[in-house]
Amino acid sequence: MAMMVFLVAFLPVVLMSECQYENDCSDIYNSGEKVSGIYSIYPAVDIPVWVYCQMISDWNDEDSGGWTVIQRRMDGSVNFYRPWNQYKRGFGNVESEYWLGLENMYQLTRNRAYILRVDLEDFQGNKVFAQYSNFSVGPETDGYKLQVSRFTDGGAGDSLSYHNGQKFTTLDRDQDVYKDNCAKICLGAFWYKRCTETNPNGVYLWGEEAEYFAIGNFWNAWKGKTVGMKSISMKIKHVS
Repeated sequence: MAMMVFLVAFLPVVLMSECQYENDCSDIYNSGEKVSGIYSIYPAVDIPVWVYCQMISDWNDEDSGGWTVIQRRMDGSVNFYRPWNQYKRGFGNVESEYWLGLENMYQLTRNRAYILRVDLEDFQGNKVFAQYSNFSVGPETDGYKLQVSRFTDGGAGDSLSYHNGQKFTTLDRDQDVYKDNCAKICLGAFWYKRCTETNPNGVYLWGEEAEYFAIGNFWNAWKGKTVGMKSISMKIKHVS
């Protein structure tokens, strides 16, 4: 009888914990998880999505606390030259290189305020970042338009503000303002304008390749348009 009473008392606690959906890595961090790794989040409430959560900062204590990685390049193992539907739903390997998906980004940012940090590392081991205190992605009906502002320099310089207000362009959906498709020109996909100051989803180049202009995973304000990054990741965290 004592065992039955224990199970009945314990059951509501289990059911309650299973019904608590974490929208992002900030929620997971605030629930007590402090170890960086792969977790499931619920951008659209009831559909789980696997992401990498960075719980410990690369820089200082003020930056720690549940960053949701929405894009990551680190070894060239995943092809990022892909069509619209794959960029919409997401692709790649959460353990290494992946893209979270435009629809997931929209669902995450449509009701909460987010900051964005872009972490960069070159092949000499130098690390810098760029941070933006305002980041959101609009709905598909508006081309998943990017809103980004309020830049803080962590040594990288600002290569993303140029893309503010732009719709997303892929090889099969041209929504930039240039006369040709910037995704085809830059061999990637991004919120291109005319065309780009950064190309995180471009060809993974092993450092400087002078003959390959503006097609690599570069950040122009730091290294120019012919130097690919060893690693580049975009991560977001909601603010109260």
